[in-house]
Amino acid sequence: MIRNVARNIWQISGFPAGAINSYLIGDGDRHILIDAGSKLDRRIILRHLRGASVSLLALTHVHPDHQGAAAAACDAFKCPLACHDADRPAMEGRSPMLPDNRPIRWSSRFFAGPARQVDQALREGDDVVGLRVIEAPGHTPGHVIFFREADRVAIAGDLATNMNFLTMRPGLHQPPAFFSVDPAQNRTSFKKLVELNPAMVLFGHGPPLRDMDALRAFAQRLERGQRAACEGA
Repeated sequence: MIRNVARNIWQISGFPAGAINSYLIGDGDRHILIDAGSKLDRRIILRHLRGASVSLLALTHVHPDHQGAAAAACDAFKCPLACHDADRPAMEGRSPMLPDNRPIRWSSRFFAGPARQVDQALREGDDVVGLRVIEAPGHTPGHVIFFREADRVAIAGDLATNMNFLTMRPGLHQPPAFFSVDPAQNRTSFKKLVELNPAMVLFGHGPPLRDMDALRAFAQRLERGQRAACEGA
């Protein structure tokens, strides 16, 4: 499924529908693709992008459900691949995806696509076709946010999910702790997202979030939980 969610931004939902998102951004002859689903989404992504001219594939982070169709898409569109340097070894197959634990290894077995050379390293403050790169580590060492200042749209990867993976209902949740390198650091990075004062947040999982009161309330719950954990330590 593909749908327009903001000016010149289309959300491509892979399998299962709405659970894994990629984003096509741009107009005319200049488009970029952010994230590439799992390897099971390769045909879905390529079908929806048939006829489009993609000049860059950029990843919010390197996990099986975000890099799965990256190599296939880059080959199909003859476009370069970009991710943060800290996630580059995992994308290029020089190190395991992180955290290196049983859930990630299982996920990699079924959903990860082939390794591929990274052509462009993303860094804090980079401009990617009007999107500012903001480093937001914790879920992975090289997780980033893409932020469009013009209308304050943030593409936030897996800083949080906007769905319950069991019920598929919308709602903000932390990513499962076993899928994050440093859950506490991820919560700190979530504060960076809130401080951007976005008007809309597009996550890797779930529908667009337009209720910024809900975003701030979720951040406050995270902060209270973190404070209680520190006091109980």
